[in-house]
Amino acid sequence: MKEQNDVILRSVARVAVVIILTFAINLFFSGHHFPGGGFVGGLALACAITLLFLTYDIETVRANMPFDFKSMAAIGVLIAVFTGVGGLLFGAPFLKQAYGYFDLPIFGKTELATAMIFDLGVALAVIGTAMTIIITISEDR
Repeated sequence: MKEQNDVILRSVARVAVVIILTFAINLFFSGHHFPGGGFVGGLALACAITLLFLTYDIETVRANMPFDFKSMAAIGVLIAVFTGVGGLLFGAPFLKQAYGYFDLPIFGKTELATAMIFDLGVALAVIGTAMTIIITISEDR
């Protein structure tokens, strides 16, 4: 089989993946106060990985990113559920969040909330599920 010349595709993909990942992180962290959060941030990150799959081959990307996406989805669901159960342990309703303001060395006064942990679980579940579906579809030839 002839080697394809994908210089332009690979060059554009490198830049696009960095932009998509930056946007995904922004969506994740802004989700508590603005539109975004774990679900859409996870989908954006899955889009970046899918672009890598399309640009390079799946085996190359998976060799450099050896994640078990099924386990990632399961761990994400467990994190989200245990975050919700945390409120019940303190006599509060399921998914009751706690938050506080902390003076962090680099960031200054910053709000930290348990909703971020829940969003992390949702993001991991979405990334794991989306990538499992994409990999399963790609293997079905």
